[in-house]
Amino acid sequence: MKFFRSDQIRQIDEYTINEEPIASIDLMERAAGQVVRWYLQKFERSRRIFVFVGPGNNGGDGLVIARLLESNRYEPSVYYVNFTDKTSSDWKTNLIRLKSETKVPFKYLTGTDQFPVISSGDIIIDAIFGSGLTRPVKGLAGDVIKHINHTGATIISIDIPSGMFGDDNTKNNFDSIVSADWTLSFHFPKLAFMFQENAEYLGEWIILHIGLSEKAIRNTISPYNFLEKNELVPLLKIRNKFDHKGVFGHGLLFSGSSGKMGASVLGAGAALRTGIGLITCHIPSCGVTIVQSALPEAMVEPDRNEKFLSEIGNTDSYSAVGIGPGIGTEPESQKALYKLLEKCKKPMVIDADGLNILSLNKGWLSLIAEGTILTPHPKEFERLAGKTDNSFLRLNKQIEFSREYKCTVVLKGAHTSITTPAGDVFFNSTGNPGMATAGSGDVLTGIILSLLAQGYAPENAAVLGVYLHGLAGDIAAEELCYESIIASDIIKCLGKAFNKIRDKG
Repeated sequence: MKFFRSDQIRQIDEYTINEEPIASIDLMERAAGQVVRWYLQKFERSRRIFVFVGPGNNGGDGLVIARLLESNRYEPSVYYVNFTDKTSSDWKTNLIRLKSETKVPFKYLTGTDQFPVISSGDIIIDAIFGSGLTRPVKGLAGDVIKHINHTGATIISIDIPSGMFGDDNTKNNFDSIVSADWTLSFHFPKLAFMFQENAEYLGEWIILHIGLSEKAIRNTISPYNFLEKNELVPLLKIRNKFDHKGVFGHGLLFSGSSGKMGASVLGAGAALRTGIGLITCHIPSCGVTIVQSALPEAMVEPDRNEKFLSEIGNTDSYSAVGIGPGIGTEPESQKALYKLLEKCKKPMVIDADGLNILSLNKGWLSLIAEGTILTPHPKEFERLAGKTDNSFLRLNKQIEFSREYKCTVVLKGAHTSITTPAGDVFFNSTGNPGMATAGSGDVLTGIILSLLAQGYAPENAAVLGVYLHGLAGDIAAEELCYESIIASDIIKCLGKAFNKIRDKG
């Protein structure tokens, strides 16, 4: 699913209004109707509802929501944060309808001394500001937001928490952003939703489709994509009756060191469960018995060194190569990686200590073959590309890094971001906090290596691998719980993840 900058969303709204055609006030009615339908399924009538509205169309949404809630026998009260006399035309029309068609109390807030008494059992609907806000909130509105946050009530923000910018919050004042329990976003997530710094203000966010023009969405160019099942089904290769293991590639995984042979077992195990035809693990000789005992399906190529990686050998007969999990950063291991980058032009994924070695030798980045996939976590990426102050700036650096070195970067996190040399960005929708466990990254490396060996293009291997990895983790969480997931549980659930992607239900 494509999603867009805040200014582009406004353009798509306008196109929908002109093309459908639909009056802007009727589109507002449609959006508010979706909110109320969601609300009716979630909350009982006994809870008091306080709707806080601002002067723009987000406030207009709040006015409609209050009217529709009363028509469903709820009893909301509306509070207008009166910091300006300038209100939108749709806002004015909806205020007239609210007053003429309902008995909903409408009160003006001109100071925080008029703020209502709200308890923890109440509901606040936040419709003060929308995603078009570009300046930090100050004055009365800022004070009201602080009061809202201190009520202890359940807070539902409409489209975006008031005070949050839709895209870049680098220069925002986080003390003046509503801390929502739920954010009901219209038709698309906002770019700001993808970043860790904003998570505590969003609560759980839900997408409510409001019938925006598919033509406008199709024709509006955006680098940002949110990975969903329907977009990934066409990427999956279909196995034919007469296929054999040679069709599905032979991967070479450089991994492990003394005390870290589990990285090899997890990476190779994940590659096998993702459908690779053959996997060979190049490992220090101390790990031969470990890997062959744990994974009889894997082949082993022992390094001449007992404890760590010191050589590369010929990679010509392999379909794809993975390097990094658990290898350490010994000088000989660094030299081995240099030789691999210099000589091997096979599809490649570099992870963990492979990335740490590159960070120690940044001049080697120019040796990375076009299409190589790097899978850093935030600290590894920081060591590679430099520090940034927040996730938005880090994303921009990630995009630049992919373009400069013509590589695909998989930056791991709650919404793992994948950037391509062409400048496209994909955010993942699967995964959960239970996957923050030792070896989870090694599993992802094995999955991506397997897909590369099977002939998937680097971009497709990255997006499909990340989605599969997260989905398998979600299945593991359903069967266990966040706290008890270990990396091998993710591997065990890969088959179910494949089936879930293919399931048309």
